[in-house]
Amino acid sequence: MFDYSLDKPHEECGVFGIYAPNQEVARLTYYGLYALQHRGQESAGIAVSDGRAIEVHKGMGLVSEVFSNHIIKNLHGKMAIGHVRYSTTGSSLLANAQPLVVHYQKGMMALAHNGNLTNATELREELGLNGAVFQTTTDSEVIINLITRYRRESLEDALVKTMMDLRGAYAVVILAEDKLFGLRDPHGVRPLCIGKKGERYCLASESCALDTVGAEFVRDLEPGEIVVIDENGLHSRPGLRKNKSASCAFEYIYFARPDSTIDQINVSESRLKMGIELAHECPIDADLVIAVPDSGTASALGYATTLGLPFGEGLIKNRYVGRTFIQPTQEMREVGVRLKLNANASVLKDKRIVMIDDSIVRGTTSSKLVAMVRKAGAKEVHFLISSPPVSYPCYYGIDTAEREKLIANRLDMEGIRKFVGADSLHYISEEGLLRALGTENVCLACFNGSYPIPVSDVNRGKNSCG
Repeated sequence: MFDYSLDKPHEECGVFGIYAPNQEVARLTYYGLYALQHRGQESAGIAVSDGRAIEVHKGMGLVSEVFSNHIIKNLHGKMAIGHVRYSTTGSSLLANAQPLVVHYQKGMMALAHNGNLTNATELREELGLNGAVFQTTTDSEVIINLITRYRRESLEDALVKTMMDLRGAYAVVILAEDKLFGLRDPHGVRPLCIGKKGERYCLASESCALDTVGAEFVRDLEPGEIVVIDENGLHSRPGLRKNKSASCAFEYIYFARPDSTIDQINVSESRLKMGIELAHECPIDADLVIAVPDSGTASALGYATTLGLPFGEGLIKNRYVGRTFIQPTQEMREVGVRLKLNANASVLKDKRIVMIDDSIVRGTTSSKLVAMVRKAGAKEVHFLISSPPVSYPCYYGIDTAEREKLIANRLDMEGIRKFVGADSLHYISEEGLLRALGTENVCLACFNGSYPIPVSDVNRGKNSCG
């Protein structure tokens, strides 16, 4: 079927880790991954350690499909890590599912990774020439091979040296020996935060996962930081000198759950402020403001409230449709759109509509949604977007289209408006987005092509998540 989510930047991956002796760490990790399911739906996995050996279970599919109560009950340990994955460069295969577990001369180690290394190809070639053997196509295995190469020293020192070799965006959780580790890239592009449950600590891609397992949010990892969690609690050491922070703007625009807070910025509040900025930049005389649910909802509310316009549910989301395996014929693609979103004619008929979405990537879904709203009886459809035009691909762990497929790269504003069929089209400005976020320490590369981390030519054209 045609899935409207295919016309969005895709989720990256989600990671979770917990050190909690005498608690059901596998079950808590399962709940944490459930809360992070929006970050990846292709595979899921949990690794547990009792301090001596590591057990892992992983599979293709959603968390609820990969794990049963029986499986969870038989994963015993005092610490665990988990992963949900959306693949980009690494193929969607069980071999690429995480956590990755390796045996090496110092014992066992498990790793779960969110992000993309921009120098992965060069590192893989160098490691291969020195005898490294790769069993997956993921960047994550490059990280493991680097760690084991430096493992003659303490693991913490090996992680520092590994970070010196890595270039790109990454948030990583590691089980090794009797400790749990977390590390975040020097720009802080990918999120990773710390929670505390009783006297024990956990790590998660988003704070919503901490809430789910009943943990108290402590703080985000600093860019370039390594944290170590063991029986003595949590301690930190700098991995690399901090660069200017450049957290991913799309976490706030689209990816993260609205109840998460990343780097002191609440996602729901930031989306509301994006709508307020849109209202200041492009006030439209309309009868009704609607959202493309769910990530456009807060922005639509902010827009409507600022201009004193009514807000309504013009598009209804079917919340029971997840991944769909039956692929209809080309003639049935319109049905595929309506399986996930349907226009509410009683709300839309004879009205001038402002419709707010978070982004336009290829534009194919946007044109179908505008047509759907018109067919439901809307007199006018004004399409507003709470992100600037996506004109460049992401190399830091988000699966965006190749640049030539990005509609904002191919067409000017009037061309995009005609393509989607709207009466008017407006994107939030970069300045408006930064005002909504309240910081300039974000990565805007997919909007302006200014990449904070260098990308080699050999890695252009590939995106990776884990």
